[in-house]
Amino acid sequence: MLLLVHHGDAVGPEVDSRRPLSAEGSAGVERVAAQAAARGAKPDVVWHSGKLRAKQTAEAVWRACNALAELSATRDLQPDDPPQWIRDRLRGETRDIAIVGHFPHLPRLLALLVTGGEAGVNFPVHGGVALVSDDEGDAWREIWRIDG
Repeated sequence: MLLLVHHGDAVGPEVDSRRPLSAEGSAGVERVAAQAAARGAKPDVVWHSGKLRAKQTAEAVWRACNALAELSATRDLQPDDPPQWIRDRLRGETRDIAIVGHFPHLPRLLALLVTGGEAGVNFPVHGGVALVSDDEGDAWREIWRIDG
């Protein structure tokens, strides 16, 4: 299973340049993470972009879904990174993975995985989408989503 999660609501750069989660964002990611766990998400690895808001969201997913999973910042998850980079890394991957990232990257990645293009697929703001692949990552299909 692949779980894609958009980071929770963050404070504006005028409040804190590091952009941590807001109080509302923290509560929201705990709710999304708990729902993901209740739906069977148990990633072996949780990747995030390294930005503070994504790291805090990834930590909530890690705690709720599998505190024994590997948790790490990884390359190729910045807002404007080409989604093909992550798609290529997912091909042949045998572990269950949760990815916490940003817009516009996540909607483009979701579209690429399920349609082969980069447009026309809705992604829930501050929510998540679970996918499965029956062919080692060449084609993916959505199995559920959580609105943020």
